[in-house]
Amino acid sequence: MTLPVFLVDALPAGDRGLLDGPEGRHAATVRRLRAGEELVLSDGSGDQVRCVVDEVLDKAALRLAVLERWTVPEPTPRVVLAQALVKGDRGELAVELATEAGVDGVVPWRAARCVTKWEEGPRGAKALARWRSTAREAAKQARRARVPSVAEPVGTAGLATLVSSSALTLVLHESATSPLASVELPAEGDVLLVVGPEGGISDQELVTLTDAGAHAVRLGPTVLRASTAAAVALGALGVLTRRWE
Repeated sequence: MTLPVFLVDALPAGDRGLLDGPEGRHAATVRRLRAGEELVLSDGSGDQVRCVVDEVLDKAALRLAVLERWTVPEPTPRVVLAQALVKGDRGELAVELATEAGVDGVVPWRAARCVTKWEEGPRGAKALARWRSTAREAAKQARRARVPSVAEPVGTAGLATLVSSSALTLVLHESATSPLASVELPAEGDVLLVVGPEGGISDQELVTLTDAGAHAVRLGPTVLRASTAAAVALGALGVLTRRWE
C-alpha cells in the first residue's frame, strides 16, 4: 500500500519537520497516524519527502523525521484541458475526474453556449477557487506529485491563442471523422484537449479553433456529458499508461 500524501506550502529544510494546520489535524485525527508510521509530504510541484512520525501533538500536529527526498520530473508532453464552464457542481466533477486521469493543467473556457459565464467579480472568483480546490484535493487523493494548475478563464479568442502555442490541440466534436484513439502525441510541448459545453461547440468556435491549428476528433459513437468527456478522452489517449512506461 502506498503511503498517504499531505500537501504543504513548503517542505522541511532539514532532517526534522512539523505537519500542522489543516493537514496536520487531518493526519492526526482523521488518518489517526501514530509514532512510527510513515507518510509523504509534497509541495504539489514535484518535490516530495518521506517522513516517519516522531510524535503526535495534541491531535493537531505531527512532529516528523525526514527519511528521504526526491523530485518527480514534469511529464512530457504536458496535457492541458480546456474545459467549457458547466453549470452547478458538474464543472468541479470534470476537474476532479480529469485530475485523477492525469491532466497537468486546466483552462476554464467561456464558450458561447455555456449556461454559466463566471462573470468578473466575487462570484466568478469563488467558482474559480472551487475548481482549484477540487484539483488540489483530487491530486492529493490520487497521490500525485504535481497538482494541476487551474488558469484564469478565457474566451474563445484567448483559447485560440493557446491553440497556436500548443504542440497539438484536439477538439472533441461529434461531427469529426478522425478517431481520438488514432492520434499520435508529440514527444514534448503541450497537448491541449478542448471539451465543449453541454450545448455543444458552435460552428464559429470550431472554425476559430481549427484556423488556429486545432484538430477536431471524435471520441466514439456516443455523446458524453461535458463533465465526463475529458476523463474518458484522457484514458483513450493513454496519458497515465504512457507515464508508467
